[in-house]
Amino acid sequence: MSVKTCEKLEKNEVALTIEVGSEAFEAAVEKAYRQKRKSIRVPGFRPGKAPRQLIEKMYGAEVFYTDAVDNVWFDAYQEAVKAEDLRVVGNPKVEIEGQVTKDGFTFKAVVPVYPEVTLGQYKGLQAPKAEVEVADADVDARLKELTDRNTRLVSADRAAEKGDVAVIDYKGFRDGKPFEGGSAENYSLELGSNSFVPGFEDQVIGMKAGDEKEIDITFPEDYHKELAGAKVVFHVKANEIKRKDVPALDDEFAKDVSEFDTLKDLKDDLKKKITEEREAAAKQEFSEAVMKQVADGITCDVPDAMVDAQAQRFLENFKSRIQSQGIPYEQYLKLTNTDESKLLEDAREPSLRQVRMDLALTAIIDAEKIEATDEEVEAEYKQMSETYGMDLETVKKYLTRDVVEDQVKSRKGVDLVVDSAIATKPEEKKEDGEKAAEPAKKPAAKKAAKKADEEPKPAKKAKEAEPAKKKPAAKKPAKKAEEE
Repeated sequence: MSVKTCEKLEKNEVALTIEVGSEAFEAAVEKAYRQKRKSIRVPGFRPGKAPRQLIEKMYGAEVFYTDAVDNVWFDAYQEAVKAEDLRVVGNPKVEIEGQVTKDGFTFKAVVPVYPEVTLGQYKGLQAPKAEVEVADADVDARLKELTDRNTRLVSADRAAEKGDVAVIDYKGFRDGKPFEGGSAENYSLELGSNSFVPGFEDQVIGMKAGDEKEIDITFPEDYHKELAGAKVVFHVKANEIKRKDVPALDDEFAKDVSEFDTLKDLKDDLKKKITEEREAAAKQEFSEAVMKQVADGITCDVPDAMVDAQAQRFLENFKSRIQSQGIPYEQYLKLTNTDESKLLEDAREPSLRQVRMDLALTAIIDAEKIEATDEEVEAEYKQMSETYGMDLETVKKYLTRDVVEDQVKSRKGVDLVVDSAIATKPEEKKEDGEKAAEPAKKPAAKKAAKKADEEPKPAKKAKEAEPAKKKPAAKKPAKKAEEE
C-alpha cells in the first residue's frame, strides 16, 4: 500500500488516494479464491477442488477481482490513515479509480476528520445563579408525600366520596355494542384523580358497594380518533368502596417513617435535604449556562459525520428507555405515527449542541494540559463501584481505563471553567410575567460522563468517533465476471 496523495478538503474532510500494489492484490485474489471456490461448479471436479488457474481460464482473469478488492481496500485504507496520522471521525466514501488489474488498483477515500477548534473565552464568564430558598410549604409538601406513601386503604360502609377508591367493574357500549378497551373488572379508581374520561368519576361518587348504574359519557373531541366525540354508555358495578386512613402528623409518625424521634427533627431534616437538592440543582444550572457560553464561543466547522453519530447515539438511548418501560420500539413508532428518520431529524439540533460542547471541552483539556492521575482514576472507579453496587473488578472489566481517564479529565475541565466563572443574581421577572433573562436549558455538559437529557425525544457523549470497525462497501470495479 502507498498513499499517492493526501488532500485537505472543505468541511474537515480529507481525500486520500491510495494505491494497492501487485503483491497485496495477489494475496487478496488468492484469499477470494479460497472463499469462493466451493460455490463455483467446474466439470470433473468436486466442489472446492478446482484449481484457481482453471477457474480463471473458464470465467476470466477478473473472476475474483471484485471480492479481492473487498478483501484488501479497508486494510489499505486503515494503513493510510495511520501513515498520515489522521484523526478520523466517520466512515470513508470510497471509489475505485481506473481499472483493476493483476498489478493492483488505485482508489480514493474521502473521510471526515476531527476539526480544528479555536476557543473563545472560557475563564471569567458570567451567568445567573438561583438563590436557594426553602419555605414551610415546601417542607409540608414533602411531608404530604410521606403521608401519602404511608396511607392505608380501608373498606368503607358508605357512599363513595371524592378521594375514595372505588373498586368497580365496568363495560362500555357504543350504539349498543361493546367497544374495544372499554371494559375491566375489579378496577381500583381513585375518585377525583381525573384519570378517567371527564364526567365518569363524578358519576361514580355516591355509589355504594353492590350498586349498579348506567353512566352516560361523551368522549372529548381531542380523544384518539376511534372514540373522539363519541357518545357511549358505561354499565358500572361498585364492588367495594375504600377510604384513605391517613396517619396523623405527630412524633409517632416521625418514628415510624424515619430515624427521628420527633416531628420537628423530621421537618428539620427534610428542610436540610430540600436545601441541598436545590443548591445542587442551582449549581448544575449555573454550570450548564457557563458551559453553553463556552460551546457557543468556539470557532469550528463541525463535520456532519460527528453530528450524525451523536444523533444515532441519542436514538439508541431513546430506544433503550422506551423498551425499558415495556413498550416495543416498533409499537411506539406506530402509536405516535412517526418513523425513525423523523426521530433522527429531531435529534440533529441537540446533537449539534452536544458535539460543540464535547469539542469545546476537549480543546480546553488540551489547552490547559489537563491530566488524570492514577489516584484520580482509581477514585473514579471506586465511586462507580459504589454508585452501581458492583464489585470494583467488575467495573474495571466493563469500563476501560481510557474511558475513565476521559471522564476525570472532562470533569476537571468543567470545574476549571465553572470555578473561574462569576455568579450573578437572576434578573427579576418582568411585569408581563416573562423573565428578562434566563439561563439556557440543558446544554449537555460533561463528555463521556453526562446523560444526554436533551434528546429529541429522543436522546452521553460516547467516546470520540473512531475509524469504523465495520468497513463500508466500496464502489465495485466496472466488470464483474459471472461465477456460476
